[in-house]
Amino acid sequence: MRPDAVRRVLDLELTAARERRHGQPPRVLDVGGGSGVFAVPMAAAGCAVTVVEPSPNALATLQRRAQEAGVADRITALQGDSDALDQLVEPGSADLVLAHGLLEVVDDPKVTVAAMAGAVAPGGVLSLLVANRFAAVLHRAISGKLVDARKLLDDPAGQITGPGEALLRRFDTEGLRTLLTDAGLTVELIQGYGVVADLVPGSVLDASPGAQDALAQLELVAATTPPLRDVATRLHAVARR
Repeated sequence: MRPDAVRRVLDLELTAARERRHGQPPRVLDVGGGSGVFAVPMAAAGCAVTVVEPSPNALATLQRRAQEAGVADRITALQGDSDALDQLVEPGSADLVLAHGLLEVVDDPKVTVAAMAGAVAPGGVLSLLVANRFAAVLHRAISGKLVDARKLLDDPAGQITGPGEALLRRFDTEGLRTLLTDAGLTVELIQGYGVVADLVPGSVLDASPGAQDALAQLELVAATTPPLRDVATRLHAVARR
């Protein structure tokens, strides 16, 4: 099982939100939340979760999963795009806003981040999980796609075209930090996700007793250790309003 530095940070934020709200359920807004990978577990943990998602098929899956988990009454599903967020949710209404795997595919990341920042309650946070440009450079170089690797390295936006390329952009640590500070947020953490866990073959883990635990501990430390953090598969940022 993948070590989850992201989940650990989000759990701490939810605990802090409960304290600010004097025991009331934390309010979570999951933008582009899809089928509820984060929303359903958070609802099961007692949060009131709103999911904004453009795909009706994903929302149907979310509702089915929520019903199966017995948390349908804690999840509000709204069909819509991130650039219309201010028309869907109240400003300053969320203790935790999630945008995991979203900024790579929106039309304008600055507009989206500004809209999400406006939805964060005072003292709350925005959590972003994005594809890392430098990791993509390394992965393509290792797989022999050297021309693509060079294109990604030369393009600060991490853009590349071709068959199978679904992402409009990728990010690096400093670009992600600038995006958040320009939206008026205070960046408290940028960590890696999938720093070493994506590189260790399953056969190694299966062959060595205790290897899973050792990898979990290594991943958690590497997640916040530059330059290892800066070549993780994805980057996770937490910024406070």
